[in-house]
Amino acid sequence: MQQEKAERITITLPRDMLSSIKQKVSSGSYGSTSELIREAMRLWQKKEEEHEIRLALIRNRLEKSKNNGEPVPIEEAFSRIEELHKRKLKGEIDG
Repeated sequence: MQQEKAERITITLPRDMLSSIKQKVSSGSYGSTSELIREAMRLWQKKEEEHEIRLALIRNRLEKSKNNGEPVPIEEAFSRIEELHKRKLKGEIDG
């Protein structure tokens, strides 16, 4: 794997975080604090990417829903939901 050019930065961490980092490095789980921080950043980046994908999917579903069929007044929607719930409780429908 080709190493990207790195830039040195200084960060300030709470003592408990720093203690956890030092413990992982001294146990041999990571070769250095930099290695651990890089791994943490990769996980954070992946989490952010996944979050953006989920938001895009939600936006897409909302857009499809908005353009699908005629709008239903809120009172009617709740009435339909209540009726479905009652039927489910009576065992008339599955799920």
